[in-house]
Amino acid sequence: MATEKLGIKIEKNPPESKLTQLGIRKWPKWGCPPSKFPWTYDTKETCYLLEGKVKVTPDGASESVEIGAGDLVEFPKGMSCTWDVSVGVDKHYNMG
Repeated sequence: MATEKLGIKIEKNPPESKLTQLGIRKWPKWGCPPSKFPWTYDTKETCYLLEGKVKVTPDGASESVEIGAGDLVEFPKGMSCTWDVSVGVDKHYNMG
C-alpha cells in the first residue's frame, strides 16, 4: 500500500510480483556514498532502493520524508529537494 507525504509516494516492501511487472531489475542503477546535496527532478522518477537510508526534504518544507532499502518511491516532476544520505544508496531508477 503506497502512502504519500509532501508529494512523494512511497510503497514499503512491494511484492516481488509488482517489481517484476514494472521490470525494475532491468532499470539502470545509481548509487552514492553518505552525503548531502540538492536535487531537482526534471521529470517524474520512480526508484526502488536496494540499499541505503535517505532523508528527503522538499524545498520550503519543514518536514522530511525518510526512505530506505525495500522502498518503491515516486518523485514528482518539478520537485526540488535536498537529499541527506546517511547510509550509502544503491537503487534502480526510471525517469519519466
